[in-house]
Amino acid sequence: MRAVTWQGRREVTVETVPDPIIKEPTDAIVRITTTGLCGSDLHLYEVLTPFMTPGDILGHEPMGIVEETGPEVTNLKPGDRVVVPFQIACGHCWMCRSGLPTQCETTQVIEHGMGAELFGYTKLYGAVAGGQAEYLRVPQAQYGPIKVPEGVQDDRWVYLSDVLPTAWQAVEYAAVPPGGTLAVLGLGPIGSMACRVARVRGLADRVIGVDLVPERLRRARADGVEVHDLNDFSHQEDLVEAVRSTTGGRGVDAVIDAVGTEAHGSPVGRTAQRATGFLPRGWAAKLTEKAGVDRLAALRLAIALVRRGGTISLSGVYGGMADPLPLMTMFDKQIQLRMGQANVRRWVDDILPLLTDEDPLGVDGFATHRMPLEEAPRAYEMFQHKEDGAIKILLRP
Repeated sequence: MRAVTWQGRREVTVETVPDPIIKEPTDAIVRITTTGLCGSDLHLYEVLTPFMTPGDILGHEPMGIVEETGPEVTNLKPGDRVVVPFQIACGHCWMCRSGLPTQCETTQVIEHGMGAELFGYTKLYGAVAGGQAEYLRVPQAQYGPIKVPEGVQDDRWVYLSDVLPTAWQAVEYAAVPPGGTLAVLGLGPIGSMACRVARVRGLADRVIGVDLVPERLRRARADGVEVHDLNDFSHQEDLVEAVRSTTGGRGVDAVIDAVGTEAHGSPVGRTAQRATGFLPRGWAAKLTEKAGVDRLAALRLAIALVRRGGTISLSGVYGGMADPLPLMTMFDKQIQLRMGQANVRRWVDDILPLLTDEDPLGVDGFATHRMPLEEAPRAYEMFQHKEDGAIKILLRP
């Protein structure tokens, strides 16, 4: 089969690799019909390279058709159309039954002290082959895959793999009080969808979006979001003051950081991240595990924007082990901080009623680009450099 493989920093290629096979009785094989390119993939493209191995198959936002199942997968049959969540979870352990499949005790990567295995996402999360491919082996298929009906294009369902539950959880964790204000930092796929979720659910009287990419700002403005362009402010303090001036001088009730470690600014963090690219892979991995730092511009802005006693919800990925957080300010402001990978299956039943013909979340037109799988290297480059208005890219094998 053909698959998107990681070959080095900022280098992905489409290669012919062996077809996946059933290895465990709880496996399924899915023929991929659509797979998404995620902002998290860009962390593998550049930041988390010490934990990658050349030839790793990328991707964690797939959907397709079941081709084969193991004997213990009784809920699926060949021909079923399914969306595959990005995490691999059993559904029956204490964590899964508690609504935390990202912490699944059956698939936790104990060797590295991490949570549940993820598709296409570094050895820290099991180095499981990902879904930017023609076929995908799906472990724990008795629980993970979400069956969806025929007759509607893939765009209606594919975001159940990551974007929709991640945005939904970000809004839930933000805990905006009735009549409150929500700021969303980063208007890429997750930030943009979080704005839509908050507005459609009526969870905030005002949703304020912050970004510096013109296409993203225009799209959010069209969705009814109040937007601030970072390019309009010389200093962070100016943006903070502009927001406070419209919130009674207090700041917003909640902030969603949908950026993570890819934030602009933070030159020291950027230099430290890039330096690992010049070390032998084993050394770089050890250094990152013990002393890795993130570019924290977005998180620091969130801390400044949120009111005292407010909530910060982190959905953007951070990977640093030695990040210098302003704990005195966080403690003094009595900030509540919630974070983590989205627990996909926990939120699916809440999301499905909104994936109707009326399409209130605008999923049918959410993708800005649809490209053949063979053009994945170009898609990664476009997404990394934010070229041609690329906000969300779907790949089709």
